[in-house]
Amino acid sequence: MRFDGIHLAGIGTHLPDRVSTEDAVAAGRYPAAERESSGLLSIGDAGDLPAPDMAIRAANAALKQADHEAAEICKLFHSTVHYQGPDVWSAPHYIVRNTVDRPISAIEVRHGCLGIIESLELGANHLLADPSRTAVLLTTSDNFNTPTVDRWTVSKLFVLADGAGAIVLSTRPGFARLVATGARSIPRMEELHRGGEQMFPPGITRGEPLDLERRRTYWARQWAAGSPPPMGHLGDLVAEVVRETVAEAELTMDDITRVAHVSFAQDALRDTFLDPIGIDEARGTWEFVRRTGHAGPSDHVAGLEHLWTTGAVRTGDHVLLLGGTPGFEVACAIVRITEDAAGGR
Repeated sequence: MRFDGIHLAGIGTHLPDRVSTEDAVAAGRYPAAERESSGLLSIGDAGDLPAPDMAIRAANAALKQADHEAAEICKLFHSTVHYQGPDVWSAPHYIVRNTVDRPISAIEVRHGCLGIIESLELGANHLLADPSRTAVLLTTSDNFNTPTVDRWTVSKLFVLADGAGAIVLSTRPGFARLVATGARSIPRMEELHRGGEQMFPPGITRGEPLDLERRRTYWARQWAAGSPPPMGHLGDLVAEVVRETVAEAELTMDDITRVAHVSFAQDALRDTFLDPIGIDEARGTWEFVRRTGHAGPSDHVAGLEHLWTTGAVRTGDHVLLLGGTPGFEVACAIVRITEDAAGGR
């Protein structure tokens, strides 16, 4: 979907203190062989800081940069992966209360690691639907320091990290313009991420830990017994989504200066996201995300902020935000930088 007149007026993050993967190995939490193969150097660990409080810090930074009055913010979209606080409670409204403090609608977006990309599209369409609307606030945050998650072993594809990000999406010019978004899924692959687990009552309500490797092992056993897992070529899906979105933006991959992607182990990142669109780590954000870990949708916000504030992208450059989520779904967004960052190198 192509957009005109929608801008990124402010961006902010909260990236907590980092724990080195070397220290995690020494503490017996992360297998040395996996550390070596992953290429990951550190991850963000927020301790006991609640995820919504991290979102508030990121949001206030984005609002300050955007220089919008609170009255101009007409909606909040808050993206999450993990639990935010008490059951039957609204983290989005808590964030609104502690930022713009207005009686606006506040919605939680449960779209896995694509939450912020989906929020860009939702927010843009919300603004375009009514010319009187000026800006929406997009936030995302997660803290995986909970008893049912072992961030170091939950998956061999990534190490879960904590963090938060925020974007003020506006009809007024900012530091970047939203050019286009795109998404596509392979619905039959939802079963791959279910991995034989019963649907009700959910495992978390029975105290079962999150274990994506156990689900992968389930399908390995099924395959060995003659029942192959639901198949799909993820690289082809990534290539298709990016090709369609870039074409809709009336660009080519040569016009894409940098790619802000999720934080995966190096080989998985190459195989799933980089090689299918013909770019290497230097054109992505590998050197940044290998130090932050996989913080869900915050990866995209932090990557974009890093590229812009360091001067890695400047006015006229295009940044592709790219990721995937269980389902299996791939999505991307293209933004054009319209203003250099103050002090960017």
